[in-house]
Amino acid sequence: MMIYKFVVISGEDENFVREFELHEENSLMDFHNILQDELEYDKSQMATFFTTSTRWEKEEEFTLFDMGSNTTVMEDVIIDDVVIEKNQKLLYIFDLFNERALFIECTGTTDEVDDREYPVCTRSHGMPPQQVVLSGFSTRNYQESDYLEDDLINDGEPDLSDFDNIEDFEDI
Repeated sequence: MMIYKFVVISGEDENFVREFELHEENSLMDFHNILQDELEYDKSQMATFFTTSTRWEKEEEFTLFDMGSNTTVMEDVIIDDVVIEKNQKLLYIFDLFNERALFIECTGTTDEVDDREYPVCTRSHGMPPQQVVLSGFSTRNYQESDYLEDDLINDGEPDLSDFDNIEDFEDI
């Protein structure tokens, strides 16, 4: 049986490198799961694979579940069907909202090692990129004292003591 070797890098941190070996019969879902486990990501977050051109341009998409047209479910695709050329490239989009990805390249094949379970991470270097980045949100920790009543009631504001619904607001 054939074992495919993959290197995974991040465009966010040049020190981050992971190497994986996958059995030709492993699915893309198996690859997704080992990536999630190795990187200690939250498995409830969406992720997707793309095959790419040699210039990392997206081609075919592989999703966690059926998304409709032009996608295939990861569980239905085995590695041997994805690696169709030498140095096959994949994108693993792990943060869909910010289009953040890991770059994956098949670096060759090797012989199966007895008593080794596949897929397996064979090299781990550097910290993985943060799974989700919420841009535009402050990380400041607010405390109850930030919302003192004196700060909420301002002399320049209209008196809303008789405000019951939107019709009442128009009368102010």
